Formats: sequence, C-alpha cells, structure tokens
Amino acid sequence: MATYLDFEQKIQQIQEEIVGAKVRHDTQAAEILQKDLEKEVSKTYKNLSPYQELQLARHPDRPYALDYINLLLEDKYELHGDRHFRDDAAILCYMGYIDGRRVMMIGEQKGRGTKNKLKRNFGMPHPEGYRKALRCAQLADKFGIPVVFLIDTPGAYPGLGAEERNQSEAISRNLLELSKLETVTISVVIGEGGSGGALAIGVADKLAMMRYSVFSVISPEGCSAILWNDPAKVEAATKALKITSKDLKELDLIDDIIDEPMIGAHRDKEGAAEAMKAYILENIAQLSELGGEARRNKRYERLVSIGAYAEG
Repeated sequence: MATYLDFEQKIQQIQEEIVGAKVRHDTQAAEILQKDLEKEVSKTYKNLSPYQELQLARHPDRPYALDYINLLLEDKYELHGDRHFRDDAAILCYMGYIDGRRVMMIGEQKGRGTKNKLKRNFGMPHPEGYRKALRCAQLADKFGIPVVFLIDTPGAYPGLGAEERNQSEAISRNLLELSKLETVTISVVIGEGGSGGALAIGVADKLAMMRYSVFSVISPEGCSAILWNDPAKVEAATKALKITSKDLKELDLIDDIIDEPMIGAHRDKEGAAEAMKAYILENIAQLSELGGEARRNKRYERLVSIGAYAEG
C-alpha cells in the first residue's frame, strides 16, 4: 500500500477515484479525473513548505540508493569490505554500465522493513563503510572509471564501536582523499543528506540534489531541541536551516538541482531514475573533456569557494 502524507490527501482521493473508474471501464470519467489529478499535483507541489519537502525527502516510498542502482546499472557487480575490519551494509558499492559507459556507483542505503533496516543500520554508516567507499572510489580512479555517489543518510552512526574505530578520522580521510581523485566524480543527494555522514561521500566535481531532497549540518529535530528545547519548533527550524535544494542552489552550496517528476520520486521511481541518468551521462561527458589535473584544480576552486562572501 502506498503511503500518503497529510498534504497529499486530495491526491490520494483522486487517484483512488481513477482506479475505481478504470475498474468500471469508465474511460471518460478516468480521463476527466486524470486532468483533475494533474491540476491537484501542480497546485500541491508548487507550494510546498520547507517542512513538507523534508517529509518528502524522508518518505518511506522514496527510492533508495539500491533502487537507483537496479534501475540504472547494467551488468552490475557489488564490491564488499574495507579490507580493515568488515563489510558495512549501510554503504553499497557497485560496478556496472549506464548506457554502455562503465561507472562505479557508491551509495548510502537505509533499508526497507525492520529486518533490512537493522541490516543497513538505518542508513547510518560505520567508519568501515566510509573506508569501503574510499577503497572502491580509489579502485575506480586507478582505472579511470567515473564515480557516482548517492547520498541518503540521517548521519554517520554515533555508536561506541564507531567512535572506537575512529569515525571522525574515516570521514575526514574521505574529504581529503576524494578531493584528490583524478577520475570524474559526481555526488547526488537523493533523499536526506545529514551532517558529516553525507559530506563523507559528498566531495566531487559536481554536487547535485534531487528536487525533493534536503542537505543539512544537523536535523531540524536536533536543531529545535538545542535552540528551543521544544520538538514542536521543528517546522521553524526546517525553514531557518535553509536545507532544501532550492535554498542551497541560491546559496551556491550545490551545483545543480535534478528535476525529478513533480509528483515526486516516491510516486514515479522510473521517471526519477531517468532524470538522474540524463544528468549523470551529460556531466560525465562534459567533465571527461578536461584532463585529470584540470578537473582537480576546478574541484579545488569549487570547494574553497564554499562559504566565501563579500562585504557590501
């Protein structure tokens, strides 16, 4: 059963009426209802608040990294382990082809259902997950294979074991080493980009966000608890944090917004995957025209420009 958010109730009602019309073989009613649906979708999704976009980014039906990998990659092969401690299932690394072009895809996976969520640790990687991501990225770099990172995590896992195995070092090491890769790198926030857990695979030639994704240094819940000690302030915190794709593009903190279907990736996974594929292939082609050193220099200039400002 599809999950509908509070502000999607009218959409749910019309979609159910369309199903009923089709069951009755009432083609004319179905066509009229379809036009009503398009109008309602446009009305609803063109006027979303930051908090509603946050809800969409966390929607349980939203495609996760593995969904995109299965939709985009052909002849794929998964790589496991960091060669130091263990294989972290919260990070996926796959080699394969997108329309004949060889690509390494590395993503954070939240998991569906209780058993799978526990296996994936709710998308919160341990240090070995980030070390696996770095190992596979460096392997791709060795053979000149473009790397695509898919960001979707509440944050890096803060448990005792993760701290004992030096979570902060693993994240900072990725920031350093990923910035030095010669191959083409693209990072896409597909859902929730939380804190250092997102940054650890967010250093790339291009940083993009799906239309209804968020990217933040702290969760709105954490922010409202710290600033106001009041969970009810989460909507105000979401607005103040400027975490939506539109806000971050206006602040020049990301390069591009990928136009997933207006109704959302949670309602049209295939459409979202096609939009992502077009973006990946276009940017791989453009970035491949530059040499490795030129790409590194351009990447460096982009990274050091973040947060720069001029006094008026």
